[in-house]
Amino acid sequence: MEKAEQQYFAHETAIVDEGCTIGPGTKIWHFSHIMSNCTLGNNCNIGQNVVVSPEVVLGNNVKVQNNVSIYTGVTCESDVFLGPSMVFTNVINPRSAVNRRGQYSKTNVGKGASIGANATIVCGHNIGKYAFIGAGAVVTKEVPDYALVVGNPAKQIGWKSEYGQKLAFDKNGKAICSESGQEYKLETNKVIRVK
Repeated sequence: MEKAEQQYFAHETAIVDEGCTIGPGTKIWHFSHIMSNCTLGNNCNIGQNVVVSPEVVLGNNVKVQNNVSIYTGVTCESDVFLGPSMVFTNVINPRSAVNRRGQYSKTNVGKGASIGANATIVCGHNIGKYAFIGAGAVVTKEVPDYALVVGNPAKQIGWKSEYGQKLAFDKNGKAICSESGQEYKLETNKVIRVK
């Protein structure tokens, strides 16, 4: 694509390899590398010194903060937030002398999820929609929709609303988001938003 036709912004120090699809309104900042055959949706923001490995898929409005590594096998749905210096892995048992290229485990991050600064997502464990991963957490298992997890290894300590507010469920399994007024229901350890 010729520079004049670009509908996205890439800083002059950023590298965008061939075969990428990048949506309009997306911004790619200093010293970031978008590797071959990636798909970045509309209105994404890719911070400084970010590596997006080949074939990664990011939905619309994904915010990637500085120093983040997103490796092959990762998909982030729309409205995901990736905090500073967080990292995904993609090989469960890496060894320098053993070539495991092509043995990548997949990880999907659900719509609206937030992953805090310096968190690590061990490959093959999906993050549910609107889940909230605390800063420095090490995720070693699946994270349910709306779950709040912290620590190493990450443990669930509560639930979050779509606005990121902590949910307090009453004896009937009902909670109201303090910011939006949205209603949520907790049944058999699953949270759903009541329409």
